[in-house]
Amino acid sequence: MSEPSAPKGPLPGPDGKLRCPWAVSTPDYLAYHDAEWGRSVHGDREIFERLCLEGFQSGLSWLTILRKRENFRKAFASFEITTVAGFGPADEERLLADAGIVRNKAKISAVINNARAALELPVGLSELVWSHAEEAGSRPVPHSLQDLPAATPASKALSKELKKHGFRFTGPVTAYATMQACGIVNDHLADCFRRDG
Repeated sequence: MSEPSAPKGPLPGPDGKLRCPWAVSTPDYLAYHDAEWGRSVHGDREIFERLCLEGFQSGLSWLTILRKRENFRKAFASFEITTVAGFGPADEERLLADAGIVRNKAKISAVINNARAALELPVGLSELVWSHAEEAGSRPVPHSLQDLPAATPASKALSKELKKHGFRFTGPVTAYATMQACGIVNDHLADCFRRDG
């Protein structure tokens, strides 16, 4: 979430509280960091939404996705898995014509495919994703962005499991970003006020 030359350690926000440095670059990031990122997310629909949005983010700025999130929700029926699994060719054409989302045919197709794959899971998507949570304290608490990996053994295992069940656009980096976003791992920096909040 940062540029190579950006600060790596916590920075004060407008209220003086220290935050992960990426959070203070825009009001959108600040609100997302403070209210959502790293907080526990459960539920198949909720996890499906995060997984899909992280897939759309691949190769783009997360800010782009964040600012289009409401458009994505409208376009993909609030990420209701059963509804999205029923999307057909006409829906794909509608989505490809929707300027409010990222119009990438492969990613749109992957979301529909992944909804169908989610319906076939022997356990729910939320249960499958949370089953890859690392044991608390298994990694050192990060002090700077340099301490954060792009992927972990757990995200590689999750990615492999998802792919085994037919999911697409769910590589280890996307899987890890989903784990971070959903609070499956706590990657708030040590001095960030949200670390234990």
